[in-house]
Formats: sequence, C-alpha cells, structure tokens
Amino acid sequence: MSKKIKRSVEVLATADGHCMRFDAMASPCEILVAGSDLKLAQTLGQLVADEVWRIEDKYSRYKTNSVCSTINNSSGQSIAIDQETFALLNFADTCYQLSEGVFDITSGVLRKVWCFDGSDNIPNEANVQKVLQNIAWEKVQFDQQQITLPANMELDFGGIGKEYAVDRALLIAEQLTSLPILVNLGGDLAANKPRQDNTPWQVGIEHPGFIDRKPMVVSLLSGALATSGDAKRFLLRNNIRYSHILNAKTGWPVAQAPRSITVVAPQCIQAGILATLALMQGENAETFLSEQEIKFWAIR
Repeated sequence: MSKKIKRSVEVLATADGHCMRFDAMASPCEILVAGSDLKLAQTLGQLVADEVWRIEDKYSRYKTNSVCSTINNSSGQSIAIDQETFALLNFADTCYQLSEGVFDITSGVLRKVWCFDGSDNIPNEANVQKVLQNIAWEKVQFDQQQITLPANMELDFGGIGKEYAVDRALLIAEQLTSLPILVNLGGDLAANKPRQDNTPWQVGIEHPGFIDRKPMVVSLLSGALATSGDAKRFLLRNNIRYSHILNAKTGWPVAQAPRSITVVAPQCIQAGILATLALMQGENAETFLSEQEIKFWAIR
C-alpha cells in the first residue's frame, strides 16, 4: 500500500517578513509576506496551502476521486459540474480557439506515446496517429450544469491548473491582509504590490542550460509571471532536441521554439497560457508575443 504524503507548511523568518513553504502540484511552493507578525504568517500560509491543495485534489488527473478523473472515467455519460469547473472549461475553450486547435486539454493522452525523460526514445508515426484519434476538444460538450466527454477521451487541466491556483492563492491571501505578498508555485508566481519599502520583488529565472548559466533576475512590482520551456522535459536523438511542448493537431513537438519563455501579465493564468501559446508558434514565438504588447523574455 502506498504511503500517504504528509502535507505541512513550514514558516521561516526573512529579512523583511516571513516565507511559508509547502509542496503541491509536484512543485516546491512558497508564499512571501512582508510583515513581522508570525501568527499572521502561519495563518496565511495554511490558508493558501489549503487552497492550492484543494485545487490539486479537484483537478489532478492523478487523483482517483478528482473531478478530472470522474469526467475521464464517465464513458461518454454526462457528468454534473460546478461553476468553477465551468469557468475553467470556458478558459480552455478560449485557449483552443486562440491557438487554432494547437492547445487542446484533451491532448494529455499523448503521454501514452511520449515520455520526455531525456532519452532518445522517439515514438513511431503510427502510434502517434493512433492516439491522435482520441484528441478532439470540439467533440466535448458542456454547459454550466454538465459535461459530456466522448468515450476513450480524457481531459488534462495540467496546462492551466497551476497558474489558476496561483491567482486563487493570491486572492485568498489578500482577503486576510493588505500587506505585500508574493505567491510562487514552482516558478509560476504573482505579487499584489511592491514590498514595504516600495522596492520590487526579485525573481530568479533559471536558464535552460542550468549548470553553466546563472539565473536571470527579474524585478516585479506587481502582477504575475509564468515560464514555459523544455529545460527538464525533452528527448534527444541525432543531436535533435524534442521539446515536451506538443502540437495537439499533429501529436509531435513544436519545432524551432525557444528553450524557455517567461511572460508578465496581470494574472498568472494569462501569463501561463501566453507563454505556452508563444512556444507553440515555434520560430515565430517572439513575434507572437510582441504583437500582444506584453513584457517577455525568450531564451533560445
């Protein structure tokens, strides 16, 4: 029997406040608050962590009792949904339309043929084509009350779930205190305002090369920042690098995309999807983001 992972929040003092750390969504997470009140920091950390864990439990495809798993196991039957799920499905539909079908939350089934473990194990075209038959967001029917997912298809909220959790976590924190706060879930983050001395938060962005490159430091006064790239998840064969960013229409990695893209936007879910959509433009990634008139950093 598998051992249940203990969920806990660690509170540490910092130079101008407190840092609350916990693990969620397969990532190290932290909340920084610029204030000396230890009790407030402990309460804040627990509330934020509980909200992130709630979202993980509700939308993770790995959780057998999650809404995502319930939908995926529905065998074509209609499943009742709440307003939160409806809103996420609506956002996923917007992303699908904006990307002209390249971003598709039914494409998670491609994991059956792709395993981005740094090896040279590239699937054959026949296997990819077989899986593509079960990728079709346009076949999913939903409204405010229910969703009908065709049999043999699956949903995967992984492309938007963590960024949504960042925004929800910051909202929860702001309901408790007006102090400066930064929420960081595995590198996707958001801040409500500058620190108490009106200085920006200093955010490090790791270079995809990791070993021989120092992190780039970005100053963030407020707003959100999200990074997408293939630093840890890729395949390599004949000196060709295959990114884990997959085109849902072809089933194959997007070619000639930057190694990493970091985007700043008002909300994290916006920053995250813009970074992902940009990578899906391949060699035109920077042009796509320039047209959005937002701040970004691309590493090739």
